[in-house]
Amino acid sequence: MDDRRLEVVIGNLLRAGVLLAAAIVFVGGILYLARAHAQHVNYRVFVVGGGSTRTLPGIVRSAMHLDSEGLMQFGLILLIATPVARVAFAMVGFALERDRLYAVVSLIVLAVLAYSLLYAT
Repeated sequence: MDDRRLEVVIGNLLRAGVLLAAAIVFVGGILYLARAHAQHVNYRVFVVGGGSTRTLPGIVRSAMHLDSEGLMQFGLILLIATPVARVAFAMVGFALERDRLYAVVSLIVLAVLAYSLLYAT
């Protein structure tokens, strides 16, 4: 794999991830508006979403059942995962090119991203 091909594949990965995430959030938004268009919203009180949309398995389960909140949150998680997948793919691409320096730098960036996503407070 050469540098040009790696750039094209990574660009397509980013484009597809963002478009897919946007489409999922859009569908979730349309479903939300279709189901809750007549509800009166009280902006003086903040109500936290249901327990099913607070964890990753709950979000995936809600999205699989076409719950609007679950779909929107799943789209946002996919949007967050897109650059992480880009770094992982770049690391693999650099390793295949035998470019050890960039592969190690990509591995360090991937580790920092994983740590920040898993242990952020």
